[in-house]
Amino acid sequence: MSFVARKPWIWSYAATLIVWIITILFTGGTSAGGLSQAAFTFAAFSVLVGIGQMFVITLGPGNVDLSVPATMTLAGTLSLKYMDGGEGLVLAGLGIAILVGLAIGALNYALIKLLRIPPIIATLSMSFIVQSTAIWSNRGLRIKPPESIATFTTSDLFGVPNIAILSIVLAAAAWFLLEKSIYGRWISAIGQSQFAARMAGIPVDGTRFVTYVLCAVLAAICGFLFASFSGGAALNMGAEYLLTSIAVVVIGGSAVAGGNSNVPGIWGASLFMFLVVSMLNTYGFGAGVRLILTGLIIIAVILVASGKFRTGR
Repeated sequence: MSFVARKPWIWSYAATLIVWIITILFTGGTSAGGLSQAAFTFAAFSVLVGIGQMFVITLGPGNVDLSVPATMTLAGTLSLKYMDGGEGLVLAGLGIAILVGLAIGALNYALIKLLRIPPIIATLSMSFIVQSTAIWSNRGLRIKPPESIATFTTSDLFGVPNIAILSIVLAAAAWFLLEKSIYGRWISAIGQSQFAARMAGIPVDGTRFVTYVLCAVLAAICGFLFASFSGGAALNMGAEYLLTSIAVVVIGGSAVAGGNSNVPGIWGASLFMFLVVSMLNTYGFGAGVRLILTGLIIIAVILVASGKFRTGR
């Protein structure tokens, strides 16, 4: 139990396994392969935005990026519009998505730092501007992605979706940044006490700037990949990822108050979120009941992971 207490992300994997078993039992095992592949595919997108949100939340109380869905939409829209199905423009399209993320991340932190607006208000305001820009640039069009990137996002390698492999690589890079780099120690220190971090000589402003930019870039890459996967950019493509990006951080074992992150938990929580919805769909629950039960299940997992059920407090 002491090991489990030191590794709170384990609970997200335990919950994932339980939900997967319940779903498979209901279908008699006929959907095991398809469900697993779908779970890894769609969880991969949640992992991408969840990692970026995790970095921001690690900075401490009040830090959250609410512009993630709009960033995904604008990046996907502009990159696909530029490529216009051209096979030789995939890298350029990805570059445009990254530039969109860089610009939005920088503008987010400019609002926070220069105008002294709380992060939740600054990023929410930016999301309206970004979403409006996406609407203006989209104009009802749904441009198909180049065949090569569409094939890549929908294919697999030895049964593992390419999107999942890419997300695993990025998660490993995020783990290295948090656990082995000076940047990771800086954001953890800032999350524990911004005042103490400044007194220790840590470049707080520069670190926070990089973190918000990193979050926006990951959201932009996710938007580029998701638009390619789904056959085109839609104006509501990022809507579900606002709460999802925050939920996978919390369920994954990262401290909401900042200062402590769990990259492995992001994957477990993302798989759990997808499988819960799949399980409730399998059992035929309506949309309203499904949302209520999803919320209750998430609360139960968080309470168990925090130890409140085990300690009785």
